Amino acid sequence: MRARIAILAVIASALAAAQSRTFTEQYCVVCHNNKLKTAGFSLEGLDPAEAGSRAAVWEKVVKKLRAGEMPPPGAPYPSKAAADAFRAKLEGELDAAAAAHPNPGAPAMHRLNRAEYANAIRDLLGIEIDASATLPNDDSGYGFDNIADVLSTSPALLERYISIARAASRLAVGDTNIKPTRERYLPRDTGPPGSGPPRPERASDDLPFGSRNGLAIRKDFPVDADYEIRVDLPADSEGVPTPPVELKLPITAGPHVLGVTFFRANAKPERESPPVRGEAVPNKITGSEKLDVRLDGARIQMFDVPVRGRPAQVTGVTIAGPFEIRGPGDSPSRRKIFVCYPARASEEEACARRILSTLARLAYRRPAANADVAPLMGFFERARRTGSFEAGIEKAIEAMLVSPKFLFRLERDPAGTEPGAAHAISDLELASRLSFFLWSSIPDDSLLKLAEQNKLRDPAVLDGQVRRMLEDRRSRALVENFAGQWLYLRNIPLAKPDPDVFSAFDQSLRLSMLEETQLFFEEILRRNQSVMELLEAHFTFLNERLAKHYGIAGVYGSQFRKVALADGKRGGLLGQASILTVTSYPNRTSVVQRGKWILENLLGTPPPPPPPDVPVLDPHGKDGKMTLRQAMEAHRANPGCAACHARMDPIGFALENYDGIGQWRNKDESGAAIDASGKLPDGSAFDGPAGLRKLLANERREEFVQTLTEKLLTYALGRGLESYDQPAVRAILRQTAANQYRLGDLITAVVHSTPFQMRRSPEP
Repeated sequence: MRARIAILAVIASALAAAQSRTFTEQYCVVCHNNKLKTAGFSLEGLDPAEAGSRAAVWEKVVKKLRAGEMPPPGAPYPSKAAADAFRAKLEGELDAAAAAHPNPGAPAMHRLNRAEYANAIRDLLGIEIDASATLPNDDSGYGFDNIADVLSTSPALLERYISIARAASRLAVGDTNIKPTRERYLPRDTGPPGSGPPRPERASDDLPFGSRNGLAIRKDFPVDADYEIRVDLPADSEGVPTPPVELKLPITAGPHVLGVTFFRANAKPERESPPVRGEAVPNKITGSEKLDVRLDGARIQMFDVPVRGRPAQVTGVTIAGPFEIRGPGDSPSRRKIFVCYPARASEEEACARRILSTLARLAYRRPAANADVAPLMGFFERARRTGSFEAGIEKAIEAMLVSPKFLFRLERDPAGTEPGAAHAISDLELASRLSFFLWSSIPDDSLLKLAEQNKLRDPAVLDGQVRRMLEDRRSRALVENFAGQWLYLRNIPLAKPDPDVFSAFDQSLRLSMLEETQLFFEEILRRNQSVMELLEAHFTFLNERLAKHYGIAGVYGSQFRKVALADGKRGGLLGQASILTVTSYPNRTSVVQRGKWILENLLGTPPPPPPPDVPVLDPHGKDGKMTLRQAMEAHRANPGCAACHARMDPIGFALENYDGIGQWRNKDESGAAIDASGKLPDGSAFDGPAGLRKLLANERREEFVQTLTEKLLTYALGRGLESYDQPAVRAILRQTAANQYRLGDLITAVVHSTPFQMRRSPEP
C-alpha cells in the first residue's frame, strides 16, 4: 500500500512538473528565450520544478505574475486560476529550498543615522538635542535613511558628531562654566496669506485651553541660573512698534515648557492653569502691558496680555542664558548620570568607574568590559587633573558619544564560523536590532537584562517585549521614521503650493495635514488593527482647520479627535490631504505622480524612469483647450511612454476629484467636469477614489500587504531585500493572514523572521 502511495506521489509530482514546463513554454519562453532575451531575461532551458537552484530568476517571475504584468497585453494570457496555480507551485519550490538552505543576508556595519543618534542620546542621558541643526540629512536607499550601505562616514561628519557630543555632555552634566547663548523661537503661521489678522487658534497642547495666538517651547535649562526671556509683540493699529516684554527669571535646571499664551481682551481661560508651586517676579518689564509670569518647576506660563484693547499675537520669543549661575542643579539628566557621588577624593576613581560602566553598558548595547571603560577613565583622569569631578565625567561622556562602539552597530560572527555560513545572532545583537527597529534608539535596561540572561530569543519573552515596546512612547519613531518615509510625509514641510492657486494653504494647514496621517497610522499601530484599514478605514483624525478644508461639519477647536466618515469622499490614506499634496505640483494635481506613488508604495511595482527624450507634458495641450485627460492620452501616443502611463495614469485620474492640496472638487483647473474612471491593462475597472480603494483592498489586497511587509522588513533590517528574502516575506504573510494582517502582528512576525534573527558570515 505504501509503495502504491509513493508511486502515485511520484506520478503526481511528474505531472505537476510537466504542467509547469508547459506553462512557461506557452506563456513565457515565447519572449524570454536565449535569442530574444526580452528585457534581458531568458527562461529557456530552466525547469520550474528546480526553481530553488535559480531563485533570483524565478522570484522575478513570481513578482510579475502576482502583479498581473506578465504576459503583457496582447500576448496569449492564461486564466487567473492557471496563473495562480503556477505561481503557487513556484513559491512552494522556492520556500522549500530556502528552508533547507537559509540565507539571511550579511548586514553591513551600520552607522547610527541622525534620528537614531539624537534618540540614543535622549535615552542615554535624558536630554533632547536638535541633531538636525548640526548633522546633515542622511542619504537614503530603498526608500529609507537607515540603510547601512549608504550611511557613509567622513572626517567632516565626525567633526560634527564631536561638536554635538561636546554640547550634549555639557548640557547633561550641568557644566557651570557654560557660556550664555541666545535662541530665538518663532510662532507657527495661523492664517492663510492675505487673509488679514491671524485667526484665533490654540497653537500647542502644552498651552492651557483658551489660549489664542500663542506658542510653546520645550527647552532644557542646563544649570540653576537666571535666564532672560524676551517676548516680542506686534505693532499697534497705526503701525507703531509695541515695546517688547523683557524679564529675567531664576530657573532650576531641567526641561521646562515655556508657554506664551495670549487671550482675547477681557477673555478668561477655559480652565485654570496648573497649580503654581513657586512664583518668580520679573525684575524688568518694558511696555504698558501687564505680564503675569508663573513658574511651577516644570512649566513657565505667561498669559493675559491684551495689547491696547485687542488680542495680541506674539511675533517671537528669545531665551538667553544662563546668567549668574548658582550651580548644576538637580536635573533629570544628572540623576541618570550620577548613580553615585564621591564624598572624598579617595572615592572618586571607584565612583567614576561605576558611572562610566553604567553608561557604557547602555551606550554600547552590551555589558561593559574593562577594555570599554579603561579609555573612558583615561579621559576622566586627564580632565580631573585641571578641573572638577563633574568636568572629568563630562569629558568621558563626550568621548563615549563619539566612540565607534556607540556610533556604529557592530555584529560579530562566532569563533570558528565558516565563510558564507548562516548562524543566529546573539541575544544582545537581537536586542539592538529590535530597539532600533521599534524605537530608532538603544535598548533600555529591561531589554538588555533579558539579552544578558540569554532569555530574549524565547518566543514568548520576545513577543512580550515587542508588545511592551510598541506600547512605549518611543515607538512613535515607527510613525515618524518608518511611516514618515514610506508615505512621503517627510516631504510635507517641503511642499510649496502656489499661493495664487491655493490661497487656503498655510502653515497651520500644513501641520494639520501631517498630524492627521501620523495620528491615523499610530491608531492602527496602537490598536493592532488590520493594515487594510490604511486603505479603507471609515474614520480619520481632524481638528477644525482640517475639517473645514475637507468640508466636514461639526468639528470645532484646534484639538485633534477621531471622526467617523459618512461618505465615500474620504477614507484611508488616499483621501488624506498630506498624501494628495506631496503627490501634486505646486500649481496643479499630477495624475502621474499620484499613480506612481501608489504603484511604488502600495503595490510594489514602481515604473521605470522615463527615457531622456520624453517631451514635457502640457496639461492642456498646445492650444490650451484640452482637458488633462485628453492631454495625457496624447502623451501616451508616444510608444515609449505608453507602457508605463497605461498603468500610472488611470490610477492617478481616480484621484482627480482632489485638488493639489486635497480639497474635493467636481471640475478641474480648466473648468471641465472631472472624469475619475479608469481601467488597468489587466481589465480591472474603477471609478473615483471609492472605486480605487475598493480595487486596492480587494483585487490587489495581496500585493498591498506584501508591499507593506517588504517595506517593514527593509526598514527593520537596514538593507534592501534580495531574492533570497522573499520566502521570509511569504512566511510572514502566512503567519498573519488568519487575523487579517494586523499591523502589530506583522511587526512581530518580522521580528521572528529568519533575516531578522540570523546573519550570514562574509564570503572570503
